[in-house]
Amino acid sequence: MFVKLVILNLAIMLCCWVWATFNRRVGIVDVAWSGCLALNIMLTAIFIDLAPMPIRLFIGILSGLWFIRLSAHLLRRYLAEQHEDTRYANMRRAMGKFQHFGFLLFFIFQAGLVVLFYLPMWALLTTPQQDWSVSYPVFLAVAALILVLAFVGETIADQQLYRFKQQPQHRGLTMDQGLWRYSRHPNYFFEWIHWFAYPILGVAAGLHLLWIYPVLMWLFLYYITGIPFSEQQALKNRGQNYLDYQQRTSMFIPWKPKK
Repeated sequence: MFVKLVILNLAIMLCCWVWATFNRRVGIVDVAWSGCLALNIMLTAIFIDLAPMPIRLFIGILSGLWFIRLSAHLLRRYLAEQHEDTRYANMRRAMGKFQHFGFLLFFIFQAGLVVLFYLPMWALLTTPQQDWSVSYPVFLAVAALILVLAFVGETIADQQLYRFKQQPQHRGLTMDQGLWRYSRHPNYFFEWIHWFAYPILGVAAGLHLLWIYPVLMWLFLYYITGIPFSEQQALKNRGQNYLDYQQRTSMFIPWKPKK
């Protein structure tokens, strides 16, 4: 089944690449990435019956809902934008006449990232019931609490920012209310927290390598795809207003703002 899911991810990404080629808006790749993860997780939970049923329900429902919500949020943002996301517009300019082939490789690479971040769920769902500790319900309860708290936190952060941006009077200003008063990137923070649920659950299945995933996601968010670009664009678009916000607000972990 794993190979079939890899082929499915690749097919979806190639269809999205064709779509982006015609409408010149590559942002659909973000919607497809989270959508593919949701699809992979739910199909595995339904059709592979090796893990205990509570584990299958937890991952299939809660983890599946996490990525469905993320995909829906990204789709709403994609549909609301009139122009291509600045990240991809910059990539398009950088690739020049090779952009068609360059974005093909980029979409294929994203299909590979789906597999990379789907592996924890695959590992948990394919661990036979006899290999789970008898105390796994305790780890399951802790993992569920983490995932629910992260889900609520990220949903609130995304909704607060979305409503703020919908108000014309906020154009050129920085969102510094609600959760955004305590962190410049609360959505990324709760995304990171979510990835602790799987290694905690993995302890009960002897899958200790899953602890690499919170580290991996932190590296992606903190140094590669998340915070650096967001900060750069915010400074470019909002200047001193965002600089003042930077000086008083924690970058990542929510904390009391400086006066």
